[in-house]
Amino acid sequence: MTPLHVLTATALRRKIQSGEITAEQAARAALERIREADPEVRAFLTIFEKEAIAQAKSVDAKIKEGQSCGLLAGVPVAVKDNLAIQGQTTTCASKSLENFVAPYDAHVVERLKAEDAVIVGKTNLDEFAMGSSCEHSAFHPTLNPRDTTRIPGGSSGGSAAAVAAEMVPLALGSDTGGSVRQPAALCGVMGLKPTYGRVSRYGLVAFGSSLDQVGVFARTAEDSALGLAAIGGWDRRDSTSVDRPIGGLMPLEAGVAGLRIGVPKEYFAVDLDADVEAAVRATIAKLAALGVEVQEVSLPHTEYANATYQIIATAEASSNLARYDGVIYSARKEGENLSDLFARSRGYGLGTEVKRRIELGTYVLSAGYYDAYYLKASKVRRLIQKDFDQVFEKVDAVVCPTSPITAFRIGERLEDPLKMYACDVLTVSANLAGIPGISVPCGRDAAGLPVGLQILGPGFGEPELLRLAAAVEQT
Repeated sequence: MTPLHVLTATALRRKIQSGEITAEQAARAALERIREADPEVRAFLTIFEKEAIAQAKSVDAKIKEGQSCGLLAGVPVAVKDNLAIQGQTTTCASKSLENFVAPYDAHVVERLKAEDAVIVGKTNLDEFAMGSSCEHSAFHPTLNPRDTTRIPGGSSGGSAAAVAAEMVPLALGSDTGGSVRQPAALCGVMGLKPTYGRVSRYGLVAFGSSLDQVGVFARTAEDSALGLAAIGGWDRRDSTSVDRPIGGLMPLEAGVAGLRIGVPKEYFAVDLDADVEAAVRATIAKLAALGVEVQEVSLPHTEYANATYQIIATAEASSNLARYDGVIYSARKEGENLSDLFARSRGYGLGTEVKRRIELGTYVLSAGYYDAYYLKASKVRRLIQKDFDQVFEKVDAVVCPTSPITAFRIGERLEDPLKMYACDVLTVSANLAGIPGISVPCGRDAAGLPVGLQILGPGFGEPELLRLAAAVEQT
């Protein structure tokens, strides 16, 4: 019999609903796999063993009584630790929140519970989702299951590693500048960032509010579609949530013949590893053999995307993280006066990378620099959005590498922030434009490390992205 922990979410759900296995068996298999693999990979910050078994038993009771079950009935799921789960700590991998217990569920957690998922724990991340390697956690780094001397990517490195190491078939992360797609590429799994507004941000601890989006890690396109169908939809508590039906995701067998994809020349002009470029171009050729129309396109403002992103993201981080002052939120260190209390609390609670981004964001928003930096970046952002609008008049999707490199060694870029930020050069544009994207495994480099192919689509174009992802998976 195939071990339960290696099954996809779709296969597990089918077996549980048919009575072939129980949800409790699936939960226990996932927890056993976590006990076996996580001491080395270190993907999790918190494990909910008792709660997961109790939830699995309740799913089994519903099935036994003949009640209808949700889309994720009995499926073990992990959740990034910047999403609130009522009664559980939500640390954002920061000392400032290490004892914060969430008083409510995030919208996506409500959706998981409503769809009968079994939440097995909270995963590690770069502190406050600020990083590209999962080395900036205040508690411990997460390692790449494909090679534990290397990083898993970030900031959702824990969720990517949990899926790659077969601890869970599905996990949630957040994507502000590539934090779902980049670790998915480096760990060799699928990572889906939905259209901005497709999934509610209610209960997601804010980093860059105009950029953040909750996404899904999975091992197959079908599971990615299942995860998005479970968490997507309108939520009145998020003013950016879009009231638009989420149907039409699942018929992935429709094929891709006749779809048009654009290959942006600017995305291949950056400093790409030769093995990455070769794997991506080979996959594009395979899509062409399946009847996909391939054409070169141009996104001329791509060269400004990373600088634009860094300005906007740090400005929003500065604003959002002003609340972690030891008074409103976060750990408090008493001082001689109020100013001293603020200084001590911020100095204790926040890590080096978070402080760096707050300082940069405060600078670009300051008097005398706002027009030169933030205002100009906002204008360039609109030009980047316009580039995509024009390209999507000609093609159904854009295909390119997810990351210019494969997973680098632990500590290799930790002391060089600019090198670290360069990891996101191919992913930030999608967040600036608010469009959906998915990273799909498409090969390996000479060292055997995974390479990711990124597929970007127009707003609410997830069905076409998932069809293309399924085609890449089949090749």
